[in-house]
Amino acid sequence: MIKMNACEITAAVTAAANTIACRLNDEELALWSSVLVQLGDTLATIAAQRDLCSRINFPTNEANQ
Repeated sequence: MIKMNACEITAAVTAAANTIACRLNDEELALWSSVLVQLGDTLATIAAQRDLCSRINFPTNEANQ
């Protein structure tokens, strides 16, 4: 796990976004933006499901963690 504070994380994300955006045209940028939003939403759903399962002592699939 990489240890960064909130300012370092936001600076790294901003730098990554700027680097990616400089290399894509508008259509590619729109597509990758939506793909990465979906990825973030899916990861948030998985994290919420894991949290819920751990709170009710329902076993999760350890192989997927």
